Amino acid sequence: MTYETIFTPWQSLGGGVLIGAASILLMATLGRIMGATGILTGLFSPEGFPDWAWRAAIMLGMISGPLAVMLVTGEMPAIDVPVSTTMLIIGGFIVGVGVTYGSGCTSGHGVCGMARLSPRSIAATATFMVATAITVYVVRHMLGG
Repeated sequence: MTYETIFTPWQSLGGGVLIGAASILLMATLGRIMGATGILTGLFSPEGFPDWAWRAAIMLGMISGPLAVMLVTGEMPAIDVPVSTTMLIIGGFIVGVGVTYGSGCTSGHGVCGMARLSPRSIAATATFMVATAITVYVVRHMLGG
């Protein structure tokens, strides 16, 4: 099976600018780091209750993004996932374990932590980038998936 990676520089740049701007605004206005896992976890934990409104707003923004695309373009964004549902569930479980042991996710460490030059975030980001490269190589070239 051959996989094609579609290069979308303008969409990628636009998305990166929006994520960066949102991260800066959250830090500047509330002094909080925009890590998706921490935001979601805090939304459902009693300790996060005082912060419930902004956490819910960010989650609703993430969920409603495709609806905004549909309003602008007239169609939902295409989602092409070249793996089975079983692989998605296994991958989700692995990511969940990783963010638990790594004390954060790609957005918290990769975007916010790297920008703050946090040594822990730099190590975490390097670790998950290497793990991602190895996983993609094994799945695509050794397992043939």
